Amino acid sequence: MSTEVNPQTYQAQLDEKAERLRNWFAPFTPPMLDVFASEPEHYRMRAEFRVWHQGDDLYYIMFDQATRQKYRVDAFPAASSLINQVMPLLLAALRPDPVLRRKLFQVDFLSSLSGELVVSLLYHRQLDEAWHSAVQEVRRQLREQGFKVDIIGRAKKQKWVVGQDYVVERLQVNGRELVYQQVENSFTQPNGKMNEQMLGWALDITRGAQGDLLELYCGNGNFSLALAANFRRVLATEIASSSVKSAQYNIAANGIDNVTILRMSAEEFTQAMRGVREFRRLQGIDLNSYECNTILVDPPRAGLDEDTVKLVQEYDNILYISCNPETLQQNLETLSQSHNISRFALFDQFPYTHHMEAGVYLTRKG
Repeated sequence: MSTEVNPQTYQAQLDEKAERLRNWFAPFTPPMLDVFASEPEHYRMRAEFRVWHQGDDLYYIMFDQATRQKYRVDAFPAASSLINQVMPLLLAALRPDPVLRRKLFQVDFLSSLSGELVVSLLYHRQLDEAWHSAVQEVRRQLREQGFKVDIIGRAKKQKWVVGQDYVVERLQVNGRELVYQQVENSFTQPNGKMNEQMLGWALDITRGAQGDLLELYCGNGNFSLALAANFRRVLATEIASSSVKSAQYNIAANGIDNVTILRMSAEEFTQAMRGVREFRRLQGIDLNSYECNTILVDPPRAGLDEDTVKLVQEYDNILYISCNPETLQQNLETLSQSHNISRFALFDQFPYTHHMEAGVYLTRKG
């Protein structure tokens, strides 16, 4: 499948993905597939480019995944309009200054639908006050041109932040605005508009749910906070400390009072629930007071480990968001023994690539 961004071919590639997903999961007899289309261009909120130096000039490059050959990038239609607008302006500001150019090897962009942007400049040298002074001027110039930009400098064991190291995203979900802090170098959903659709789908299928929600791998609270409206309480786990901090920020920013975030891995939480280990992090939290009839998992590409699959199987309702249909299939071999798929979805997070994001909602048999 071509990775070239071409809106004219978008619907055909989406239809092909949907057919592939239906065929893969046919043995599980799922219901009709809900298909959520992406914006055909400017859909990615993040982008990373290597920097190529040629004399006093420099420009962005990427590498062809098949041939590993580098190619120049002056515009990147997959990335947000905001990233595309700032890309040439940033290079124009960096080029004339040898302090900013020297040993710069990568530029990362993190943008938001709300119009905020963090630019990370990565160097193969230590940064100093001369760099800090020069980059402040670049930020000032970009802001004078109307862009809400902050800049981070990274080098070995160095992180210099000029402004802030996060964007504040504002998502519109079922007529409600949700606020999320998204920190540079932490996981966030890459396709902002698709994220809005995913959250809307999750809200729709859990409407009228009973009891509490347990979420494993909650990240910055992306699903937890949206779904809090449908449940009495939400108990969520996440291992990355930066994501836990963002989740706490987001709870406060949205005025939500029924979500508790635990800094634990899914494996640790499974051990705690089964009484295998005790954790000081759980002091003051009565796990037995939660009546979690529904569990949400959005695991990494490796899927759920065997013990976590067995834990998940104990819940009446399972909402499984998967960035890797192959490991989802493997987990469903076990989960389908006790549960039926009642809703099935394709979220086209990564148009024009073979990658697919799938969602299944499983309910206990009989």
